[in-house]
Amino acid sequence: MRNRKGFLVVLGLALGLNSQAQEFQGMAIYQSKTSSADMTDRFKNDKNMTPDRQKQIEERMKSMFEKTFILNFDKTGSIYKEEEKLEAPGQGGDGRMRMMGSMMGTGGTFYKNVKDKTYTVDKEFMGKAFLVKDSLTKLNWKMEGETRVIGGYNCFKATAVVDIKETDIGSFRPRSDEEKRKEDAAEKEKEKDKKTNLLDNIKAPTERVVTAWYTPEIPVNQGPDKYWGLPGLILEINDGKTVMLCSKVVLNPKEKAVIKPATSGKVIGQKEYDETVEKKIKEYRDANSRPQGGPGGGGNRGGR
Repeated sequence: MRNRKGFLVVLGLALGLNSQAQEFQGMAIYQSKTSSADMTDRFKNDKNMTPDRQKQIEERMKSMFEKTFILNFDKTGSIYKEEEKLEAPGQGGDGRMRMMGSMMGTGGTFYKNVKDKTYTVDKEFMGKAFLVKDSLTKLNWKMEGETRVIGGYNCFKATAVVDIKETDIGSFRPRSDEEKRKEDAAEKEKEKDKKTNLLDNIKAPTERVVTAWYTPEIPVNQGPDKYWGLPGLILEINDGKTVMLCSKVVLNPKEKAVIKPATSGKVIGQKEYDETVEKKIKEYRDANSRPQGGPGGGGNRGGR
């Protein structure tokens, strides 16, 4: 009888600990900043732009490239989404800025399940709602051995080389003058006097090195955005253009978040979604590369 009581006590403790492990949650707040200097310079070089208009565009660019994100996570799943905030009056942006935002696509929630190695993200692209479902990309992290402290947590450095798709518009960079001359020379039907277009003048590299700082003190292999797979929560990501830095961590918050994937939108795989975006970007570029006043030019701008 005594042994049975001891067994029941141990079983109760085990079940209690298991229940606590399942209920474990955390919240991390990240400040994301993407370099927009190249694009800002292109607006500065516009001789027809007034100082007031330039200031408005710079403020709009800042709101587009400096954002706050919240990551709610448990042992297996996480939800990553932008902090909701009201847009300041007068920050609607001009046509080019609105089109740029539309081309980037807006995401509601990015759900990752590291146990099943799957993700679900709801996106709105050019007025259409999509629900992208696919397998998580395994990152081949290389442990670098360097350490630093972020927010009181001991962190370790890891790097990985990642591919960049043409649809990853957030990583686009303007072409250099030399690159543009070489590519323009290779194109057969380029009009010398055509008006330069924002998206037509953008090129994406094929890969980049990502640097992560993670802390084993929070033993979940989660991180911001699409990043995961390290033996600890990722507190900082730097891909050379965008930096995501954790500014606050709350473990076991009083209010539990609902960590489940979104369910609304057209279900689509990542490859199919990328092909859809690629097609629309090409259509937009082709429409805006036609000479002003020519067939399909001028009056068709913005009509898509």
